[in-house]
Amino acid sequence: MTIHKEGFKTIAIGALAFALINLVSFYFISFHLPWLSWLIFIATLGLLLFLISFFRVPNRILTHGDNLIVCPADGKVVVIEEITDTEYFKDRRLQVSIFMSPANVHRNLNPVSGEVVYNQYHKGKYLVAWHPKSSTENERHSVVIRNIKGEILVKQIAGALAKRIVNYLAVGQKVEQSAEMGFIKFGSRVDVLLPPGTVVKVALNQTVKGGVTVLGSFS
Repeated sequence: MTIHKEGFKTIAIGALAFALINLVSFYFISFHLPWLSWLIFIATLGLLLFLISFFRVPNRILTHGDNLIVCPADGKVVVIEEITDTEYFKDRRLQVSIFMSPANVHRNLNPVSGEVVYNQYHKGKYLVAWHPKSSTENERHSVVIRNIKGEILVKQIAGALAKRIVNYLAVGQKVEQSAEMGFIKFGSRVDVLLPPGTVVKVALNQTVKGGVTVLGSFS
């Protein structure tokens, strides 16, 4: 396991805050109220460890396959439905949405190999990530990857806690399946818009792993 580069600054700030809070607690509280000083230490240590775990990147054997679409994120499948896309395709698409809780790994990966043909950031609201309107009203970053099998749109969507979406891709870039696409800080959601006829391999409420679980296959 490693720590993602997006977490270096945040973890450093958290570690500094942990040290300062406990120094103050040691000098001004521990003599008179040692139990309170210990409580502060345990609580702040727990928060620091949670912060570190949020930016973890576990070692995994990643899935590859020309006919496969892999999950771009860790989390739970909360939507599988046919929708009309108004952003890029302007037609009917099959949407699969993955909700990422603060406890999940938050690195996002490319579901397929191909060429990036669309990349657009949208300002927006911060509705809870499982809200039906979060796909179209929340802050989000949309990317379309094209290969010989078709085009897939991936939306990185901010949630009520997520305030920063990072995307590393650019139009014209050639990308590899299960390679890193970006990162979303704290609770969030990723939508995948698939061509009609795609065979979906996941089920509602299923827990999935980014880059590992097969989301679907081209028909």
